[in-house]
Amino acid sequence: MTIDDVKKEFSSDEQILASAFKLEKFYKKHKFKIFAIVGLIIAYFAGTAIMDKMAQDKKEAANAAFLTLQGNTTDATALEELKRNNPKLFELNSYQEAVKNTDTAKLSSLTSSTNGMIADLAKYHLAVIENKPAESKYYTDIAKIYNASILIKEGKLAEAKDELELISEESPAYNISKMIKHYGIKG
Repeated sequence: MTIDDVKKEFSSDEQILASAFKLEKFYKKHKFKIFAIVGLIIAYFAGTAIMDKMAQDKKEAANAAFLTLQGNTTDATALEELKRNNPKLFELNSYQEAVKNTDTAKLSSLTSSTNGMIADLAKYHLAVIENKPAESKYYTDIAKIYNASILIKEGKLAEAKDELELISEESPAYNISKMIKHYGIKG
């Protein structure tokens, strides 16, 4: 080994030592900031994990309550559990029971639901139960067929035919409307 090699080795060792001192100085100067950032990162991931676990537990409780209601529709504790843990599923269950039992009071209350689909379907079924003309965003063509049947019962055949004409050929309900026009409305 020559003197130049030794100088280079000392020079690289000095650089490593200088870097270590700079790192130590940086650490001492920013120690609290570093711990705060690490602590915030740990708190974020822990909080996210806890929130995910709580949401999962809530879903499982709502599903268990819903399954209980499938067997016993009048179970008050299951209804309350479902309402508390999943209000949308509670409204869907209420809608299902109201339609099954033709409960006009419950359907009437569901027409003001914040869930647009439940509100629309409840309005449609309420109109059908009360034998009134119906409108629906989701049952558009079925509502037209229903309205035509009301018009036929009232003897308003031309209006019924016009209502059925509004159903497009692409609609799954088109063939039903075609049969009603052919067999139900003469003239």
